[in-house]
Amino acid sequence: PIIAAVNGFALGGGCELAMMCDILYAGEKAKFGQPEITLGVLPGAGGTQRLTRSVGKSKAMEMCLTGNFIDAQEAKQIGLAAQVFPVDELVDKAVATGQKIASFSKIAVALNKEAVNAAYETTLQLGLDYEKRLFYASFGTKRPERRHGCI
Repeated sequence: PIIAAVNGFALGGGCELAMMCDILYAGEKAKFGQPEITLGVLPGAGGTQRLTRSVGKSKAMEMCLTGNFIDAQEAKQIGLAAQVFPVDELVDKAVATGQKIASFSKIAVALNKEAVNAAYETTLQLGLDYEKRLFYASFGTKRPERRHGCI
């Protein structure tokens, strides 16, 4: 997984790059925005698409059509950021999350990422069916921890 630790300005391409990550953590001083409208253009690296899926149509429209920025707390509140941390803890928290994820089965991590990412590109029913297939496939792995709590 790719974990973004954003502190400072993530505008335009910087915001789009952060949204490409699997997990987005923000420092208390972070600001996010899609100000391309002020230059007479639109986001060109997925900003209109990923932002809408993260924060909903109305907020994405507001951000893209006004060029207004949001702060870290609002980013968390609307679902753009997973967590907000004090500036001096931000990188350590991101690294700790990465270490925790790395301690798990690489196959299980990859299957979880695949299932969550598929939710963006399919209907609920197809997503549920896909998740079920991945879940059953995970029992074919040789990791002993997969049995705990499942059987």
